[in-house]
This record gives sequence, structure tokens and C-alpha cells, in this order.
Amino acid sequence: MSGTSVDGIDVALVEIRGEGLKLKVQSRAFHSIPYAPDVRDAIFSVTNTETHTSRLSQVHFLLGRLFGEAVREACERAGIPLGKLDLIGSHGQTVYHQPSESEIGGVLVKSTLQLGESALIADLTGAPVVADFRPADMAAGGEGAPLVPYVDYLLFRSRAEGRVVLNIGGIANMTAIPSASEPHQVIAFDTGPGNMVMDALAEHFSGGQARFDRDGHLASEGQIDSDLLERLRNDEYFKRPPPKSTGREKFGERHYLEPFFDPALTPADAMATANALTATTIAQSVQQFVAPKMGVDEVIASGGGTRNPELMGRLRELLSPALLRTSGDYGIDSDAKEAIAFAVLAYESFHRRPANLPAATGARRPCVLGKICHPPPR
Repeated sequence: MSGTSVDGIDVALVEIRGEGLKLKVQSRAFHSIPYAPDVRDAIFSVTNTETHTSRLSQVHFLLGRLFGEAVREACERAGIPLGKLDLIGSHGQTVYHQPSESEIGGVLVKSTLQLGESALIADLTGAPVVADFRPADMAAGGEGAPLVPYVDYLLFRSRAEGRVVLNIGGIANMTAIPSASEPHQVIAFDTGPGNMVMDALAEHFSGGQARFDRDGHLASEGQIDSDLLERLRNDEYFKRPPPKSTGREKFGERHYLEPFFDPALTPADAMATANALTATTIAQSVQQFVAPKMGVDEVIASGGGTRNPELMGRLRELLSPALLRTSGDYGIDSDAKEAIAFAVLAYESFHRRPANLPAATGARRPCVLGKICHPPPR
């Protein structure tokens, strides 16, 4: 897994058995490899920007090689022979995601693009690879995201409690699971920025020396600009009902960040406001789109945002009386959860079972996701 934060490659080694609601998932190991600065620059050079097809092709193959090498390294560190791998799921690196239609030549088109050539991963590991998960859902009229809600439902459903499963990566997304619910009753969508705006500010204010606001330290020293926060909260995206998805195209653009660079704001004030934006839009999403339809007893968080105590403290306050926990409290490593999810999606795809939730993506029907690339004969 490599997410919208573009910080590195996460590899989860997982044992999966069974199918459907009887599916059992056991995490064996997790390994994360940061992107080198020049690799990160290469990814950004083809992310929602004008570029050359040659560069796009090169980064596609570069990432395929890096993903394959990351799997090999994770297995070596865990003492698991490559020959024990039955299957690999690769989400790929999203460089463009367009869930709404635009017209080209009189035809309305949605599109999404994830890079990381799966043939290279298969060749380097000797295992079949499932990749390119999102297009099947979009072909059926969906937004191609979020896809993790299917796995959230399998792992975190409860007969007694209404739960919101929250992932705070570059973008924040949630899966709301009513107590004793069926899959079609799940509510899931991207809430808006997770760490994306905070990470961009940390990099800017540090002159490129920091990729994120470690422990929320800078935010804790600042004052929230309430006027700026209110203006940002009034963005059309936050008011739009689900299904909906978003990405760097919306919240990573320079024009979105410009208000935070106002000379009247100190770096600490800008970071405090960005931190509050993430927390308040998550809480606003729960209050506006989830609470009217179900009781919310727990919010179970995962992703890099859980390591930001300033953000988690603000969320705990805003989400009360619901309890804020982390996926680690339920045996699922908070950092590994997204990678584990795509292992499960790959497993379902390989067995030709649908793994999207149309209620979450807006697709007309359940779909078998992804494309399978088999390794060359050994």
C-alpha cells in the first residue's frame, strides 16, 4: 500500500482463510519503507500535473520494481520464504482520481490512475499479483472509492454497537457500521483532508526538512484562526452527501493551501488551524451524515493521524460521547490496516468474489475488483 501522503510503501504479511462473513484474517508481520526524496519528487512530478508520457511510464515501472523489492525485504525481515507467498495485492500509487464526470469528445468520462507495474512485482516475488482495484467499480458507475469499507465491515462489525471505522491517512475516510447490520446498510465515504494539509505545511515551514508535524508539536503551540477555519469548512465538498471520494486533486493543490501562508498567521497558527480542519470535518461528517441514521458508540481510528496526539485529543472531544479507540485495540495494527485491507481485497478478487460495497461507492452492482498478473514460470 502507498497512500495519498506519498510517504512510503507499507507491506503487510497476512494469513487469510475462509470466505464471506466467516473470513478470518491474521497479521503475521508489517514493514514500512519510506520513499527516498528523489522517488517522492518523481511521484509528485506525475501527480495531477502536466507531464510527459515518458515520465509517467518510467515512474510506473519504477514503482513496480520498488513494490516488488519491498515485498522481498518484508519477507526477509519476517523470516518468511518468498515461496510461501500465495498472492500479493497491490493498491498502487494514486496519481490521479476523478470520481465526477467530465466531457471528452461528447462522452462523459470518470477516471482513476494508480501506478506500479504488477508484472515487475510478480517477476520479483514469484507470486501472482492482483492490482488496479478501482476501475471495475467505476465501470459499474461508482466512484472507485472508498474500497476499504468492505474489509472494515468484515473486521469490525458488531451485533451490539454502532461503530465508525476511521482511517486518517493523507485523506480521511470513514466506514459507519450500524449494530447488527447487513453490508448494504454501511455508510462510507471520504470526509476530506486527513494529514495531507498538515504534511504540506510541515514541509513548507521546515524548508523541506520535515514531512509531518511530529506528535502535533507545532499545532500545539498555535492558536486556531476561527475565521479561516469557518471559510474552509464551508467548502462544497463537506456539504455534499455520500457517496463521495476525493484526493490530492482537491486538497493537495497549491491554491487550497494558499490561505495558510497568510503573513498574518504564524506557522504554529497555520498548523493549529489545519489540525482543527481535519478534526472538525471528520466530526462534522459523523454528525451530518452518520448520526441521523445510526447510533455511534465507538469510533475506531487507524492511519498516521493516530500518532498525532493533538489531533486525537481534539477528535476525542468533538466525537464525545462516542468513545475514540484505535484499530490496535482490536488486534489490527493502526499503521498496517490499509495494507491488510488490500490483502483481503486481493484474496476475494482471486476467488472471483465481489468486494466493493455499492452503498459506499455508488456503483450499480457488486463487482469483482482488480486485474491478475501471473508470475513467469520458474
